[in-house]
Amino acid sequence: MTASARTGRSTPGASRPVHVGRAGVVGGWVVRLGPFSTRIDPRAVLVAAILLAIVVVLGLHTLTRGTPTLSVHDMVAAIFGDGEDRVIRSVRGRRLPRLITALLVGGSLGVSGSVFQSLSRNALGSPDIIGFTTGAAAGAVIQIVLFDGGVWAVAGSAIAGGVVTALVVYGLARKDGVSGGMRLVLVGIGVSAILTALISFFTVFSALEEAEEIQRWEAGSLIGRGWPHALSVLAAVVILVPALMACRRAITYLEMGDDSASAVGIPAEAIRFGTLVIAVALLGVAVAATGPIAFIALAAPQVASRLTGRGGVQIVPSFLLGATFLGAADFIHQNVDFGLRAPVGLITAVIGGCYLIYLLARRV
Repeated sequence: MTASARTGRSTPGASRPVHVGRAGVVGGWVVRLGPFSTRIDPRAVLVAAILLAIVVVLGLHTLTRGTPTLSVHDMVAAIFGDGEDRVIRSVRGRRLPRLITALLVGGSLGVSGSVFQSLSRNALGSPDIIGFTTGAAAGAVIQIVLFDGGVWAVAGSAIAGGVVTALVVYGLARKDGVSGGMRLVLVGIGVSAILTALISFFTVFSALEEAEEIQRWEAGSLIGRGWPHALSVLAAVVILVPALMACRRAITYLEMGDDSASAVGIPAEAIRFGTLVIAVALLGVAVAATGPIAFIALAAPQVASRLTGRGGVQIVPSFLLGATFLGAADFIHQNVDFGLRAPVGLITAVIGGCYLIYLLARRV
């Protein structure tokens, strides 16, 4: 073994195994661009390419199914405004924004789940479980009941609710200046229970129409989602996901422990707090667009780690897996007749409950 291989350093243009982490030695290449460098894992690239192909195929099937059923040629023509008016309205006004919303919300949930699980160093550190999703939902419910806000107002309130919840959980979980992983999970579960009771209070004591709206929104649904929902999530993804990708190396060191992060000059608590706020903001916009949707943030990061064979935060694979999961759930919702049109959030909740039981059974 050469000295450069032992130290993880590389010369320009070199190609060799370079990453040594909790998952062991992983083959990869170091790519340099001026003063910047990054490591590329061929297996992760292959997994991402396959997942992207699945997302494209799933999207094409989703856009062509429905009333009327379309060929791929007619669907593409309708997207560009060519064809019958009713077909154009169906594709551009309903199917396309709903699909984009599903893929972006699923991807956002996958990324936020990956970040939270890495920061808490716990597979149960999903926003579904530690209360951040419930906090975002509570913020949105307060906006719906008290202020009757539009899409952007609900999104802002969901972000605020998620951030406030994260700050409370983060503060209560701190001990001796450090926020431990298991403490974060346990405190989050308690805060989530309180927020669930708050949402129930608003549901019970609201007017009938408002209570019905809360219940529909709480179930998690993509029905009626249009361009305002899609664009709000798109804006969050474009701004916040690159910010999290820039923090990926620091998050990986944090997962190894605060001492490991401090040894390489990473301010552990500052990075943990900053990435927490960014991930909560991404989660809040996603929750505001569709309502709370379970399972995606819990499972996508775990499946991504198994597919890539790597530990640490997996942002791109988690995004693509989350998009695949929610896109597939919505496709099933629209095209498989169970005799009952259950909201997509209920479909993912059933699957997520089974997966949570599996995780708990493995740990007990």
